[in-house]
Amino acid sequence: MSKILTAYFSASGVTAKAAKTLAKAAGADLFEIVPQEPYTKADLDWMDKKSRSTVEMNDRACRPAIASKVENMEQYDTVFVGFPVWWYREPSIIDTFLESYDFSGKTVVPFCTSGSSGLGEAPANMQKLAKGAKVLAGRRLTAGESENNLKEWVDSL
Repeated sequence: MSKILTAYFSASGVTAKAAKTLAKAAGADLFEIVPQEPYTKADLDWMDKKSRSTVEMNDRACRPAIASKVENMEQYDTVFVGFPVWWYREPSIIDTFLESYDFSGKTVVPFCTSGSSGLGEAPANMQKLAKGAKVLAGRRLTAGESENNLKEWVDSL
């Protein structure tokens, strides 16, 4: 049987809620991608060109540090990777996560939360970063996504 991980970064709690529901629906282990230096409200002010999140997203080479690591990543065949959409792509901390492990032979399934934006450039970016993985198209999830709806999606993959 395939071993599944749901890894996620959540800035406000919306992605965390979706990730927990998805993990339950998929029978997956859960891992929160926590920044070593937590984001403050000011850091997340996308209107401020000098805010931490804006500076990070403008520098494609930026790799914010992660506070902990997934134990035994090699045991997972499928990894769902969730995040809020920032600037029509994955936050830079997701890039850090993807470059931190060997994804050879794994299936990576992106999912995002957003008021209205889809995954944008994220799947293509993630394919470049998760070397050797098969990155699927993924999906935008809503905050109130039902476990049954997510189970149908997981089963369809």
